[in-house]
This record gives sequence, structure tokens and C-alpha cells, in this order.
Amino acid sequence: MKTMIKNILACGVLLALTGCSESPSSSIAVTKERVSTTSIEKVNLSYPKTAEGQVVESYFGEEVADPYRWLEDDMSDETANWVKTQNQTTFAYLDQIPYRDKLKESLEKLFNYEKISAPFTEGDYTYFYKNDGLQNQYVLYRTKGDAEAEIFLDPNTFSEDGTTSMSGLTFSDDGSLAAYQISEGGSDWRKIIILDTESKEPIEQALVDVKFSGISWFGNQGFYYSSYDKPKGSELSAKTDQHKVYYHQLGTSQTKDKLVFGGTDEQKHRYIGANVSRDNRFLVISASVSTSGNKLFIKDLTDPDSKLVTILDNTDSDTYVIDTKGSTLFLVTNLNAPNKKLVRVDASKPQPENWQDVIPETKNVLGLSKGGDYFFAKYMADAISQVKQYDKAGKLVREINLPGVGTARGFVGKKEQTTLYYSFANYITPGNTYSFDVQTGESSVYRKSGAQFDSDKYKTEQVFYTSKDGTKVPMIISYKKGLKLDSKNPTILYGYGGFNVSLTPSFSSTIAAWLEQGGVYAVPNIRGGGEYGKQWHKAGTQLQKQNVFDDFIAAAEYLNEEKYTSSDYLAVRGGSNGGLLVGAVMTQRPELFKVALPAVGVLDMLRYHTFTAGAGWAYDYGTSEQSKEMYTYLKGYSPVHNVKEGISYPATLITTGDHDDRVVPAHSYKFAAELQAKGASNKPYLIRIETNAGHGAGTPTSKTIEQYADIYGFTLYNMGIESL
Repeated sequence: MKTMIKNILACGVLLALTGCSESPSSSIAVTKERVSTTSIEKVNLSYPKTAEGQVVESYFGEEVADPYRWLEDDMSDETANWVKTQNQTTFAYLDQIPYRDKLKESLEKLFNYEKISAPFTEGDYTYFYKNDGLQNQYVLYRTKGDAEAEIFLDPNTFSEDGTTSMSGLTFSDDGSLAAYQISEGGSDWRKIIILDTESKEPIEQALVDVKFSGISWFGNQGFYYSSYDKPKGSELSAKTDQHKVYYHQLGTSQTKDKLVFGGTDEQKHRYIGANVSRDNRFLVISASVSTSGNKLFIKDLTDPDSKLVTILDNTDSDTYVIDTKGSTLFLVTNLNAPNKKLVRVDASKPQPENWQDVIPETKNVLGLSKGGDYFFAKYMADAISQVKQYDKAGKLVREINLPGVGTARGFVGKKEQTTLYYSFANYITPGNTYSFDVQTGESSVYRKSGAQFDSDKYKTEQVFYTSKDGTKVPMIISYKKGLKLDSKNPTILYGYGGFNVSLTPSFSSTIAAWLEQGGVYAVPNIRGGGEYGKQWHKAGTQLQKQNVFDDFIAAAEYLNEEKYTSSDYLAVRGGSNGGLLVGAVMTQRPELFKVALPAVGVLDMLRYHTFTAGAGWAYDYGTSEQSKEMYTYLKGYSPVHNVKEGISYPATLITTGDHDDRVVPAHSYKFAAELQAKGASNKPYLIRIETNAGHGAGTPTSKTIEQYADIYGFTLYNMGIESL
């Protein structure tokens, strides 16, 4: 297929794959200089007054107060003033941290090296992305033959502050046309720009009000895309629940675009994607009511009068078409195969009873890509990559020897390509790019990372610990060699635990900067994720969501018991669904953590489904309207509803963006108000609100550096670290 759409709740704050340089003299583990933690804790912060309203909601006969409901109105002057005064309080606190500027300078230095992507060919040109070091957005270059590379698109010129980003670039079959999306201020609402690639000039008016969409070309004539009707009121928080697929014919107005699917009550779904096969023969439509499970349809584009044919009429599985060959469809599915498999079927009778296995299910979770007329099976074995090459008949060609233990990404390309590319990295190994010969199976270094990070001085290990109910859970722990297991090492425990998302090892300058300072970084692969297939995911959903929190708490207890750290030096961090994770564990076990760092979190579990596309997350969470049992369960862990009077919660720095239209900032606003009103006064409970920013995608480098300087500074300061 030309493009592949998979709508999931995005995995929190995105970490750029960048590097860092080491400075042993600044290591926390070396200096161990600390102030009395009580001297920090006894600083009484004066928080802005947050007005309490009289809103009361009734759930199955139980009255629940919602005093901060007014903060959900992101368009009001009152909310804007609240954001302003909260930021003033937060930054006044952060300004007192003596090494905050030093952290920022260090991060700037660590980010500042050239980063270049693997190349890809479209038409007569070879394209690649490049960042000189501190550029806010990657620049797209191209070259033709032996000619010098030229800039094709530079998103840094789209806005003065770098907050307008580019995504979803696709080319027509012959490479003469391109379409890409831009996001302004981090919003999920996008515009589509269409270019003539030779002149690099737009050929018509931009398409507007596009959300959660791919771009799939049909020849050079036009393309398919998806969106919702623009909501009335706030486009940042108003509910969007009927996705629609349109076809845009080049040279016509967007108002003339043909509605292809999603316009009727019968076709109403929250997420719909459309993809055209490489040979322009088939249109494949995937329709979902939540972030898990989809229906699947196919249409013969060679016959204008053809009807949609149903492949799957239910959402019991996650299934998509990865490739076609003549009338044969190749599908990746977890239908009756929790760890996924590859099947084939003829398009004339595409229903499951006619499917034939090509790559059968194994004990490890399958991820699949294609290139060079081969399939590449990318398995996860305890969250570690294994890659095997298969031909189209399902015959194993070879197992690919990877450079080490970590994560391999890539092995993607067109059918005619003989050379593909992949990257390999882990938490302490910067990502090198390798070329791969599909005929011989030989790999060679295409581009070595310029990150100034000496992996030999660090160690990463995988351990297995036991959760509350006896389940074995893997965790990868990374740190500087020579670490003393004395319970005094500043540690960040990072997690997600939801939406079938797998946390596999990757390299990031922000993580490396923490390691370089002598910190420990631990990532458990808790239930709710996809590391062990669909059953591992389901074991952390709805009435089993507490398993996720128990797994995370058990990870913290393991780190304490094995003396990597202790509760005085343990910070807990996660974003989006991971923000919920942090909010839940810090309210359930406040004594276990010194610092809590929930980012863009889902924190009001009684109302999350009323905002934007939030109702689509019900597969994982359930909703407060679903049943009394589900309501009671949600209320039992909802962070906003479980802040208790007088409890000493961990020092908390909540981070969010005022333009986040995926997990609306009201979640974070309400949680901050609850903590400030009820939490014991010996800890800071602060919220850092990035203005003109969204859920994390496309965040400019400058903002990332500033944010992590504040996060690390806040964390270390509240652990009693005096100097670096």
C-alpha cells in the first residue's frame, strides 16, 4: 500500500533521536552534593486562587462535584488568565533552581550535531531529511544524480517561532507531485499543501480542516484523505466522532471533494483511513469506533461502478492490507492470532474464511514491512528486535544479523529497490543508519551517528520482576558503569501501559543527558502495551486497568529493593496515557515517589470521552456512562477525583500545551487545581503550560530543550541536589 494509517492515542511527549556528549565532572553520582530536602519542602508556595464552581454531575444516582469544570472552556478569558498566573508561579519557582541554565546549556550542546535520515527516491530525485543541530524542524533536501543537494521544503520558514510543523508528506506515483500536511501550534487540525515538485510551487489552494488523516494518491489525478466536520465552538476541545473519507480531484475546489465513506449513520465511525494500492487497482478503507479493532472494505478502482466489498464487518481484530499482487491481497491481522500473522486472499472473495497463512503466528509479536519485493518480519522478543526476511510466498529467506541488542526500524521501500535502509539503536547506543542488500542480505554502515556519546561508559540491562498478581514483567535499566547500588541514585521511572503501544529501546539526547549526569533511567514493559501481543494489551484495559498501575508500582519497588534508588531519589514520568499512569500511581502510593512528572495526561476519567476524539479511547478505558460498575471503577483511580486533603504528594510538575486538542489541557488544569487546593503545603504542585503547543508532535527543538531543562532541574532540585 502507498500509505498506512493507524490511529492510536499517541505515545506521550515525543523524544527526538539525538545524541549527547559526556561530561564526567558534572555527574551527580560523582559530586553527591545535596542540600537538606526538608529545606526545600518547607518552602510554602503561594498558588494563584482557583475559583470553585458549583457544578455537580450525577452518575447512577451518585452526586459528584466538579468545581473546576469552568477550566474546560479553553476560549474563556478566565481560563486564559488562570494559565497566565499559573505559569508565572511555576517559572518563578523554576528560576530559583541554581543549575537550570546550566542544564539548558548542556542540552543545547548535546542536541547540536548534524542528523540525517535514510534516503528515499521519488521520481528523478533522491530525498533526505536533515537537521544541522539546533534547527527547530528537520529540513527536506533532494539531489538529482551527482548534483549538489538542494532544499525542497524547510518547515523552519513556516513560522517565526518554529511551532508550525510538517507531517504526512506523500508523492504521486511518478514523483511529479507532492502533498504534505502542516500543523500550526501543535494542533491536530491540519492543512494540506499540494506542490509541483519540479518548481516546488503550490499548484492550488490548500485544503483546510483536515484531522487524523493520511494522504493516498490515485495516479496523478488526485488523492484520498479523511477529516471531521469542523465542530461548533472550540475546535480544540469540541467532540469529533464522525470521520469521513473524501476524494480530492486536482484542479477543483475542496468544496467539490467527493464524500467516499462515512457520511451516513450506518457508516459512522470515529476513525477512518483510505489507502490506494500501489498499482492503483484497489481502494482499501479501514473504519474504527475506537483505537483498537477495525472493519475493512475494498473497492475495485478499475470499475467506476464497483461497490464496496466487505472484508471484515466487525471490529474484533486489528487488520490491514499491507500489499497487493494482481488480485491477491496480503493482510496483517490479529484475528484468532493475538501475536499477529500475515495472510493472503483473492480480492474476489476476501472474507476471513478464505484466508491462507503466509507467515503464521509465533510466540513473539509480529510487525511487518515490505521493500524490494520481500516482506520483513520484525518480531519483538521481550521488547527486543529480531528481523527475518521472507519472499511473497512466505518462504524464509534469512534471519538478519543486527548490530546488537536493541530496536531496528526501517526495511521499507518500493518493490523495485535492491537496497533498503534501517536504523538500529538502544538507550545507550546512538542510532546508526545501515544499508541492506535484499539479494545478499549484507548490511553496511550507511551513516554513523554524529552523537558525541561514549556508549562504552554506560550499561543497559534487562531484568524481570514480579507484579502484585504474580505476573513477570520485563524492565530495561540504563546507567553509567560503576554505579553504586547505594539507594541514592536519582532515577526516572518512565512508563506508558496502554493502547497496545510497545516501549522498545531507542536513543534520545534527553535520556542520554540524564544518564550523563549520573542518573538511572528505567522503562518497564507493563501490561496495556503491545510487547506480548493482544492479550498483554487487554490485560491492562477497562476493569483490568489497575494491573497497569500495579505493574508500575512493582517496578518502583524493585528499583528500591535492589538499591538502584530509593523513594527519596525516585521520579516517575509518563505522557498522555502515561500521564494517567503517573497521576494514578502518585495518588495511590504517594510515599513511593519523590517527584511526579505527568505530561499531557488523561486525568479526568469521568469526562475524558466528552472531549474531541476521546470517546475513541473507550476500548482501553471504558466510560463513566457505560455501566455503574465501570463508573465506580473509573472513579476509583481517576487522578482528578482521588486527590485527598492534607496528603503529602510527591513534588509535582505537570506539563501540557494550551493547544493540545488530543488530550485537552483541562485534564492537567483540573489536576493542578486539586493538588494545589488539597495537597500538603510542604511540596510544590506546579503546572508548566507551553503556549502555542499541542500534544507533542512537531515540537520545535528550542522548546524541547527548554522543557527538559525545567523538568530535570525541578526533579534534581526536589531530590536535594545542590549543584551539578
